[in-house]
Amino acid sequence: MIKRILVTGGAGFLGSHLCDRLVASGQDVVCVDNFFTSQKSNIDHLLDCHNFELIRHDVTHPLWLEVDEIFNLACPAAPGHYQYNPIKTIKTSVMGAINMLGLAKRVRAKILHASTSEVYGDPDVHPQPESYRGNVNPIGPRACYDEGKRAAETLMFDYYRQNNVNIRLVRIFNTYGPRMHPYDGRVVSNFIRQALGGEDITLYGDGSQSRSFCYVDDLVDGLLRMMSAGDDFVGPVNLGNPDEFTIRELAEQVIDLTGSGSKIIRARPLPEDDPTQRQPEITLARQKLDWEPKVKLRDGLARTVDWFQSVDLSRFRAPTPNY
Repeated sequence: MIKRILVTGGAGFLGSHLCDRLVASGQDVVCVDNFFTSQKSNIDHLLDCHNFELIRHDVTHPLWLEVDEIFNLACPAAPGHYQYNPIKTIKTSVMGAINMLGLAKRVRAKILHASTSEVYGDPDVHPQPESYRGNVNPIGPRACYDEGKRAAETLMFDYYRQNNVNIRLVRIFNTYGPRMHPYDGRVVSNFIRQALGGEDITLYGDGSQSRSFCYVDDLVDGLLRMMSAGDDFVGPVNLGNPDEFTIRELAEQVIDLTGSGSKIIRARPLPEDDPTQRQPEITLARQKLDWEPKVKLRDGLARTVDWFQSVDLSRFRAPTPNY
């Protein structure tokens, strides 16, 4: 059966790849985006498809549509972007969740909400299982995103318990791949852009902090599996790659793959509340979704470097001064 599926944030990095998969599978896709950090070029190739439509809209305002499923991905996700207008960021998480949950309630749609590993804060449990309640600073510079996403999770489960809304909740860990905004300020795009430009690769801190990087195709697989999971499993579930690397190791791989002569330098102190470790425990995803990442970091980075080399970086503008 063909479904009408709404993807908020559908022109963003993750959203555009999800729209690709849904359109290719024959679903009727409605992409909603306000284009704050996303690019219309991400979905240009879909605009002529008979089963794809684009709506410019901000999810902090209500939206009236008839849909069967909702993927709620809308929110700035890079620190430089979400800290640029922190009030807008928390409104996007909270009001966006209220508006999409209200829509789901009205039309009896299934809704998947994209939460984040940032709900765990700077963890004192490693790796992070879904049962871990986190170590988040509620008044710090990252709180607009961390606490906004935590509040959205609360809303999801309150609508589920009180109004029987059919929810799905995923916690997304660091994801990378083609169509990352070159100026999103994330470590993968920063390093690749610097290496290709022959600039020094700049570390925050000494580079010993760790992250686990999931390739976008693997992440989209997880989103689709979670949406189609049985109603007895609503989450939360971690989606991410459990292979852990230091930031310095990532920089070394990028230099190797690009053949760059860039040097790795320690340029700035570690930002306030920046997690020193981040690694998902994905036992639940393996058990409930039969999902785990397949793409190794080096292979995914090679594909991402190829994409960065294929685009004209001068066509991209930094959405905020903080990148």
